[in-house]
Amino acid sequence: MIGGAALACATTLRAAGRPGVRKVPLVLGHRGASALRPEHTMGAYAKAIADGADFIEPDLVSTKDGVLVARHENNIAETTDVESRSEFAARRTRKTIDGQQVDGWFTEDLTLAELKTLRARERLRGMRAESQSFDGQFQIVTLEEIVDFTAAEAAARGRTIGLIPEFKHSTYFAGIGLPLERRLLQMLGQSAYLRKAPLILQSFEVGNLKALRPKIAGFGNIQLMQLIDAPDAAPYDFVQAGSATTYRTMLTPPGLAEIATYADWLAPATRAYIPLDAEGRLGRSTGLAAAARAAGLLIGTWTFRPENRFLAADFRNGQGDDARNPVGSIAEMERYVQEGFDGFFTDDPALGRVVADRFARLAANR
Repeated sequence: MIGGAALACATTLRAAGRPGVRKVPLVLGHRGASALRPEHTMGAYAKAIADGADFIEPDLVSTKDGVLVARHENNIAETTDVESRSEFAARRTRKTIDGQQVDGWFTEDLTLAELKTLRARERLRGMRAESQSFDGQFQIVTLEEIVDFTAAEAAARGRTIGLIPEFKHSTYFAGIGLPLERRLLQMLGQSAYLRKAPLILQSFEVGNLKALRPKIAGFGNIQLMQLIDAPDAAPYDFVQAGSATTYRTMLTPPGLAEIATYADWLAPATRAYIPLDAEGRLGRSTGLAAAARAAGLLIGTWTFRPENRFLAADFRNGQGDDARNPVGSIAEMERYVQEGFDGFFTDDPALGRVVADRFARLAANR
């Protein structure tokens, strides 16, 4: 079982102060198997695990009563049936989240009990028919429920399954008295699985990762991942502090060296490694992977999606923008994995598993 074997070394961290280079890239189930089931539901996580994901990803936001739940954003207008629920009509509001005006319903305005009455739905309406067919079947789940489910799946399948939570809107939640990181640290003391399973904590912000570094020093199973957004954007905690540092600055050699002082992983979008040319085809490698490796960082990326509209033109077929294209998705992932990734996020872990297993066979035959 290649997936389980690949994870055997995932708990080995920062030898001589540096993370160890992986021989086979980890398949990271992006919001579960979000190409096939509504994202961040138990259905999506179960499908991801069944399809061979090494890690599953719960994005973390907080409820009004301080419980961590899995949603990509704290605004749940697009991913639940809240809009159709008359009892919550008065909760609709407009807020400024990370500098952006957002209209909708927000997790921090509802208790866990209230959120549990809602049902999840597919976010990409009209594109992912299989996932949309599961609308209304799954509830919003807590991090604690996800951890218990993952532990049960790991025991039943006889393989380790990692968790890769992302802190969403960290500065915002801290500012309203609902810090995400504190609650996760509390859970480390309550869950035997979290204390032993591979755990990667990720954020687009920086201050929270730096603050976590000394607090996780005693946990040999935990790594930190610095996510990177669009080059001219910036971590929101930097924006709040008035810093001129952008994500582009963070990807310079001095910036990468700084990231390596507190994080184990670097994870920008795929096109930061190989951008598209004017025709939408893959261009030349930027060399970022080699530069990050030289700085002592593990290399990750987000997110591979199987529909034509998300693929480079090299790999699309003629079936339309919204059509699933597994062959093209696999081919694109195989090209990118040649950059030397240690792990990659995919909405369809079954396709990612094909790529990782082929990579493992090639490595074994060298």
